[in-house]
Amino acid sequence: MAQHQHGGGVNTHSSSSAAAEDNNGDEISPASAAAEREEELVESLLGLVGEIGRMGGSEKLCFPPPLNRKECGSFMRRILLLAPLFEELRDFLMASTPPDAVAAACRPLLPDLAAAIHKAKEMLLLLSHPSTSKIRLVLEEKRITYEFHEVISQLEHSLGRMPYSQLNISDEVCEQVELVLSQLKRAKERNGSLLDSELCADLFAIQTEPETDQKVLSRLADKLQLTTISTIEQEFKAFQTFIAEGNGNTIENHDVERMMLRLQSLKDSNDPQLDKASAAKNASSPEKKPADVVIIPDDFRCPISLELMRDPVIVATGQIPDTRRVLRHNRHFPHLALIPNYVLRSLIAQWCEAHGVEQPKNSGCSRSRKSCGGLAEEVPGDRAAIDNLVQLLSDGSPEEQRGASEELRLLAKRNTDNRVCIAEAGAIPLLVNLMSTKDLRTQEHTVTAILNLSIYDNNKGAIVMAGAIPHVVEVLKSGSMEARENAAATLFSLSLMDENKVTIGSSGAISALIQLLCEGSTRGKKDAATALFNLCIYQGNKARAVRAGIMDPLMKLLADPNSGMVDEALAILAVLASHHDGKVAIGRSNAIPVLIDLLRTGLAHNKENAAAILLALCKKNPEHLKTLQRLGGFIPLSELVKNGTERAKRKAGYLLEHMSRLDQMWEENVKGRRHSS
Repeated sequence: MAQHQHGGGVNTHSSSSAAAEDNNGDEISPASAAAEREEELVESLLGLVGEIGRMGGSEKLCFPPPLNRKECGSFMRRILLLAPLFEELRDFLMASTPPDAVAAACRPLLPDLAAAIHKAKEMLLLLSHPSTSKIRLVLEEKRITYEFHEVISQLEHSLGRMPYSQLNISDEVCEQVELVLSQLKRAKERNGSLLDSELCADLFAIQTEPETDQKVLSRLADKLQLTTISTIEQEFKAFQTFIAEGNGNTIENHDVERMMLRLQSLKDSNDPQLDKASAAKNASSPEKKPADVVIIPDDFRCPISLELMRDPVIVATGQIPDTRRVLRHNRHFPHLALIPNYVLRSLIAQWCEAHGVEQPKNSGCSRSRKSCGGLAEEVPGDRAAIDNLVQLLSDGSPEEQRGASEELRLLAKRNTDNRVCIAEAGAIPLLVNLMSTKDLRTQEHTVTAILNLSIYDNNKGAIVMAGAIPHVVEVLKSGSMEARENAAATLFSLSLMDENKVTIGSSGAISALIQLLCEGSTRGKKDAATALFNLCIYQGNKARAVRAGIMDPLMKLLADPNSGMVDEALAILAVLASHHDGKVAIGRSNAIPVLIDLLRTGLAHNKENAAAILLALCKKNPEHLKTLQRLGGFIPLSELVKNGTERAKRKAGYLLEHMSRLDQMWEENVKGRRHSS
């Protein structure tokens, strides 16, 4: 079906000629034409979701202020989670013509879904495009928020009315759609916005004020990342282009003029020529005399550093030092029960304001944790060193980049504080880009640094949004053995977020993991197996793994007790056995004799998994059940019912019941034949 874009929407209606003649001149029935249109609509839905997925994998994708980065990322991931639904819907429509009642229920929902997802794609493209004016987004906040909620409502309406059971949609995909629906409802209930509402409110405040407060303007410039002449000029041009193209019809003229003035004011305040002139004027001014130097009161000085305190506390000695100095020189204060001195902090703030002195700020990245005394203590990360390393990643020589990536790898391994600091310093996109280097050592350091950063859950989303998954998969395919092993571990770590299982599974990672499972070291095989197990929890990845040829290496590992991989192979088989394609593949691989042997000699948890796989194979399959009985499965199953784990007893009991029913059926058939003769 040809899709035509017009006025920002999707033309989801076909002309009346859809039931025209085919190449042979035969008329297509209305039902066939309708079914064809539905297949085309589902294909277009998959295409739209694929385009959004490729946006998420782009290195250039970012959601800068004033966008709500978390909300934008969540919005994108919710749409990507719908891909398995559309895949199963396509398979159902291609396999059979749906009954009239089912077709009638689906027909009005598919165009609405296509329109909503197309609108979502357009919004995400606009919001993430580097040439989009940030000020324009602020001025159009109400319209963007309204459209965001419209898309949510459309998706919620269409997804909530789809006849899933009649469309043969699997339970796993239904559960995933329910998850998406609940997330959409929550976003609507909390009145979520793709824009940072607090930042927008601040911008509206300075827009409506007749006088520009320079401090507020500077603070907002920091938040909007408009801190250099080039970034301000870029924003100025982007906003002018937006207005000149006639796109600002929804914005009042006086709003445009005010924001232009504010941008000009911001530009002037950041002009280096003006700064030089101002500095020269101050230097030559006779009013500035040494006698005017501000003297810091002794009570406001830290007793250790003698500098102005930023965060005064009271310690067991009764002294009042600065938190940073206590932690850095804790030999002076053995009892680190730190009590914040809010009164003194307030007095210091008032004094700084009265004398025009800027309050000292924390130069490093810090987090708080509990001290042994139960009170919070500040744990500073070495932000200055991290910033230097990130700068080397950005514009250093290849040797400097290799050294910086190695240092960041080690820092990220050390503790959570460093993982937070490194991410906040902007290292993640730079490390992701460096993964494509031809230098194998640098590649190894960068993928391992990403692995260590991903241990902190809040970094996982940032890593995926930076487009890391395709790069990690490429390292998994062609890097050094150590880099491949760490790439597999990285995919496992990222796949702990359910929405990433879909993205990783569709990226070509599964076949590369299977390759590592075949030829890696013991550690590499375990990393690959762990990642495969976690990815195959998602139903769509089970079929992918079977198609990629996972059965042969699993059966080799299962049959070799010296491989040290029996546990992992059994766990993956148990997951695959819950999928139709998995069951067929396991049955064809002659797994039943190996599983019976494990029932006899395996460890307790291996016996449990072996029984679970046998039950999945033999349920509703008399041939497999006969094989199990013929190969002597009755005795180890009877032993398992007596001595196994609770789950193993249950699975073995079900298998014995099926075997008993099979015996009864056989006896009844024999009696029937005797009676008839």
